[in-house]
Amino acid sequence: MDTAILIENKDSSSLPNRSIGAILIDVGKLTPDKAERILRLQRERGMRFGDAAIQLGLLTQADIDQALSRQFDYPYLLKGESRVSEKVVAAYNPFSPQVETLRALRSQLMLRWFDADLGHKALAVTSPAGGEGRSFLAANLAVVFSQLGERTLLIDGDMRNPRQHELFGLENRNGLSAVIAGRVGTAESIQRIPALIDLSVMTAGPTPPNPQELLGRPPFSQLLQELAPSYDVILIDTPPGNECADAQMVAVRTGAALMVVRKNVSHISSVRTLTDSFASASVMVVGSVLNEF
Repeated sequence: MDTAILIENKDSSSLPNRSIGAILIDVGKLTPDKAERILRLQRERGMRFGDAAIQLGLLTQADIDQALSRQFDYPYLLKGESRVSEKVVAAYNPFSPQVETLRALRSQLMLRWFDADLGHKALAVTSPAGGEGRSFLAANLAVVFSQLGERTLLIDGDMRNPRQHELFGLENRNGLSAVIAGRVGTAESIQRIPALIDLSVMTAGPTPPNPQELLGRPPFSQLLQELAPSYDVILIDTPPGNECADAQMVAVRTGAALMVVRKNVSHISSVRTLTDSFASASVMVVGSVLNEF
């Protein structure tokens, strides 16, 4: 994916005083003559613009919902219009019950951890083992934070088995490993996500021979300090805790972790072992998420 992305101008199509018709013309869903037909029917029958458009067969309800999301600065994607995986459900179906659950989790994290005045901007997303949905949750949680208007950065800290570049359809040439190793600058490694205005992703980068050592070096801590002024929320996806100590290395630097476990998959002994390792390192476990997706 080309990382040179046009960022929507908040002085135009994303402001609440921008009409739905104008937004739909801007994104290519309507032509001016079709918009005029809709406006004529709207005036004649006293209908809403969207209802008139649907009655004429010129737009779908999905088109109207998308325009409303842009009008009120609540962006999401339409299927087939992005390389972002449909597994990132918050990006495609933000009004579903599953995503409502993610928003509830977002609220809890805002109350329990994220606080700029206290310097709480970064959070490690961890799990005891693989296959528990950690990367899935981190990706979707990053989307719902960005939809709140929080400047959000998702970092793929799993340099052993990275997933975020696949979920967001991004290149993985310049990422975390390259930044810590000093091969590229921070700005070069951050990619914006089309249409999701406040979301950026730093992929894991090329797989290094020494992930744990890289995460333990001062440049990783310095990177988080460098990023903090530019973002409200920094989420870091980590490797599973039972495979290596990378998750602990990341969590020590963020100061807190969110534990992801999966129903009928996770073992309580593994959860306790990882929790104890965080406690011994003075890492706050903000909470646990039972993943049933």
